[in-house]
Amino acid sequence: MDLPIYLDNHATTPVDPRVVDAMLPYLREHFGNAASRSHSFGMVANAAVERARGLVAALIGASPKEIIWTSGGTEADNLAIFGVAEACREPGHIVTTNFEHKAVLDPCRYLEKKGWQVTYLPVSREGLVTVAQVEAALQPNTRLVSVMAVNNEIGTVQPFRAIGELCRSRGIPFHSDASQAVGKIPVDVVADHIDLLTIASHKIYGPKGVGALYVRRGRPRLALAPQIHGGGHERGLRSGTLAVPNIVALGKAAELCREELDAGGLAEIARLRDRLWEGLCANIDDCWINGSTEHRSPQNLHVGFKGVESQALMMAMREVAVSSGSACSSANLEASHVMKAIREPDELSDAAIRFGIGRFNTEEQIDYVVGKVTESVARLRALNPLLE
Repeated sequence: MDLPIYLDNHATTPVDPRVVDAMLPYLREHFGNAASRSHSFGMVANAAVERARGLVAALIGASPKEIIWTSGGTEADNLAIFGVAEACREPGHIVTTNFEHKAVLDPCRYLEKKGWQVTYLPVSREGLVTVAQVEAALQPNTRLVSVMAVNNEIGTVQPFRAIGELCRSRGIPFHSDASQAVGKIPVDVVADHIDLLTIASHKIYGPKGVGALYVRRGRPRLALAPQIHGGGHERGLRSGTLAVPNIVALGKAAELCREELDAGGLAEIARLRDRLWEGLCANIDDCWINGSTEHRSPQNLHVGFKGVESQALMMAMREVAVSSGSACSSANLEASHVMKAIREPDELSDAAIRFGIGRFNTEEQIDYVVGKVTESVARLRALNPLLE
């Protein structure tokens, strides 16, 4: 067994070798610009882009015409939020939660400086928001509801279908950051009543630097203002020369995820996740799961350990790649905003470790991690004078 072991698949996933094989020809012989359709090089590139668009659309039950390529999840979130806001004649109201990804929270805070009102719904200790909360927060001037499908730290699955149904009945656009949901749990933008949905390639075994925003077409018409200008690419919503190799890769990654979902392949990831938790419980006292155990993504295990600091525990087991929270905030030693949302202040000193199980993890690796965490927690607790 090779070390180190990678269990941080929420931060990013390794690129699947089959995805690499799909993109390589578009780095070598098929190097044309997809917008140059006057010759064969551009036509080949454009055909590959459109095929990838169809594969991504098929994964979420959309039409290919509803997929807009972006540079990643952050840009997709920004395009959704600012796109809706700037299409409005005057500032309005947005409903979101207090533990969204920063790619949603920061744009909302920026809009507050521009006169917008934002309601940040608190989540329960289980890390969940309710439809009733969303409904109670709606106002006559609510222009957008943005609730993530799966939390990127504690893995809780929000009732996004019911929230989407509520928003559709009120004629309010519903955006969901589904970066941690697409390809990992079933997502159907039609059945789930989603108007805008964020996808990030590197969360589903594709390369970094590419993502997509699903933008519902049809009636009622969804007005969206572009955020990048310069050529009118992507139906005028996102200008810029398309990264054909990366887009092809995202299409292949989406195709593989769809096959895995159809074949029940995520059951193996859930089995490894449960094996990890059972092993930790059997060997370590005073540990617990953060967030709902029932409404949880299959690859996520977010564990608290009494009397141990997160950074100390991660330093003690360097051969195991895990995190204490979002990769975007990993340089900050303070407790994440997600943990602050679900725990009391006096609980924030205890370790909170995010284990992200992925497609390439094995049972042997899981058993090794159980032993390493057990050993490290025992050693660190022995050094803590408060536990004597």
